[in-house]
Amino acid sequence: MRHFRLLPLATALLVLLALPACQSAYFGALERLGVPKRDLLVQRVDAARGSQQEAQQEFRSALEQFQSVVDFKGGELEARYQALSTSYDDAKAQAADVRKRIAAVEGVAGALFDEWSDELDRYQDASLRRRSAEQLATTQDRYDDLIAAMNKAADKMDPVLELFEDQVLFLKHNLNAKAIGSLEDERSDIERRVASLIAEMETSIKEAESFIKAMS
Repeated sequence: MRHFRLLPLATALLVLLALPACQSAYFGALERLGVPKRDLLVQRVDAARGSQQEAQQEFRSALEQFQSVVDFKGGELEARYQALSTSYDDAKAQAADVRKRIAAVEGVAGALFDEWSDELDRYQDASLRRRSAEQLATTQDRYDDLIAAMNKAADKMDPVLELFEDQVLFLKHNLNAKAIGSLEDERSDIERRVASLIAEMETSIKEAESFIKAMS
């Protein structure tokens, strides 16, 4: 019986150990179909850029819905709360997509740079080897700037989401004029944080555009 209890853990470990091999096989299959890692990296950077652009819109929408609740002067308050709750859920889902896209970029970039570095030893022509090494270094520098900007922007999403979650949870059981009035104190901080997040995302998006242009 003791052996049977170990099976789920052993299976999980085997799956984890097989993941890099599966990823390598996936990239290899794409290359046989005419999609080299370099092109795949550009595609994934473009997808990450698009996801961040969508995230900008979702966070703007959540802020607008929050402002709508705080500015409430009469009418259907429940509807405004539901709109805020939905916007928060949408922003949270889009933030998860951004993280997923960044991870996809990191995966193919790691494979590309490892392969590129390994292949330097295969050159017979010293001049070509040097030129390839210089191109590799330049591309890695561009990529480092890009992924740093992407992760810096992504790291700002969670604190903003936590702020919105607090407002949604508070309003869930306090939909009244007095409670709405108390949210005014939070307004400036939320507006400032959302503006900072959107600006950081804009920087990341521009880095992505610059990287794509340089790789094309």
